[in-house]
Amino acid sequence: MEQKEPGGSFLNEISLNCATAVCHYKCIYFSVIFQSQILKADTMFHTIITLAYIIPNIYVFLRIGQLFVNKGYKFFYALIYIILALIYPFVSLLSAGYSGFVFDTISIIASYILPFYLYLFLSVLLYDIFLLGNRFFAIVPAEKMKSTRYKVSALGTIVLVSALVVVAGAINFKTIRISEYQIDIPGKSAKIDHLKIAFVADFHLRPGTDIHFVERFVKKIEMIRSDLMLFGGDIVEGSREGGNLHEFEKILKGINTKYGAFAVLGNHEFYGRQDKGQFFDQAGIKVLADTIVVIDDSFSLAGRYDSHFNRRKTVGDLMKSHADSLPVIMIDHRPTELDQVSLTAVDLQMSGHTHNGQLFPLNLVIENMYPLSWGYQKIAHTHFFVTSGIMLWGPPVRTTGKSEIMVINIRFTGK
Repeated sequence: MEQKEPGGSFLNEISLNCATAVCHYKCIYFSVIFQSQILKADTMFHTIITLAYIIPNIYVFLRIGQLFVNKGYKFFYALIYIILALIYPFVSLLSAGYSGFVFDTISIIASYILPFYLYLFLSVLLYDIFLLGNRFFAIVPAEKMKSTRYKVSALGTIVLVSALVVVAGAINFKTIRISEYQIDIPGKSAKIDHLKIAFVADFHLRPGTDIHFVERFVKKIEMIRSDLMLFGGDIVEGSREGGNLHEFEKILKGINTKYGAFAVLGNHEFYGRQDKGQFFDQAGIKVLADTIVVIDDSFSLAGRYDSHFNRRKTVGDLMKSHADSLPVIMIDHRPTELDQVSLTAVDLQMSGHTHNGQLFPLNLVIENMYPLSWGYQKIAHTHFFVTSGIMLWGPPVRTTGKSEIMVINIRFTGK
């Protein structure tokens, strides 16, 4: 039988394989959806994750089978591919009820599978673009592309590039970086001329979190010598009875600043039943839940409930208790309502939650979901900061953004 030319009719292969692929990937879809129902996580986030896994996998499954797998090996290819693709959703689904060396090892492998398949998809897509260009410019002769050696080399390159991107993203994730900013705020009746804030969000501490990473974070904070430590939500999830969470409480309690440590709750504190604040109490961190406190007669510090909470006050209602004679610093887990906040007396707001998309190209989606997905922006008189987060929820790979401590140096002016 005549061998098909690489880059030939994609529709022919779809007609042969699509029904099988859809059947298998329905298993992936329903398992991930079931997981999201158990976790009661954000619908939008899980929709993105689900689509980011299923759609690229179907495309990659079909295209690799068409371009690189000979007819006699297609069954074994499909079997192996489906088994590997199912590891991530099923490990995620079973993670709450299983433990042990074997399962933990498989879980580590599974955590890298999602980003690997994402970049495998992008690599295959780029190769298809190359094939399209090759039709017009004949960069590589058609006869050479039919050879087994060429196919092995091309597929090996696609897999290697995808793996290297994941490795680079894992290294990027484990590297803690400091982003430093300088801003001026009207001092009004503040007793101080300057304030140095260390701000982090999205630690997502859980029983299996690497304790050495948390220790390195605290050492970084000690080096910064900030006046105030602020946590922007999604700091802890899961039960305090498991793993290293008690150790994390002790480590974080060792943070010493002039004005102490404060936090707001994120959506994951609610999912992990940490919304009562027991972890924060043990870690020496004061939770601000739609409340304002005055620090050293120099500035007001406000913290909002996450928008996930029905009892959250409007920013207008919260600011009714503010003393107009002091600057206002606010923490809100999600960077929403920026325009509304800018119409109030809030001078500075800090948020997290977005992770800056975490994995390219999801950051492009996040940029369209929030008015500020990462970084700094001034709207009217209010300064807004959004961190990409100190850690992550999900795959320990970050190909966009950085594992970040924001340091904000404030100079109180006009006094």
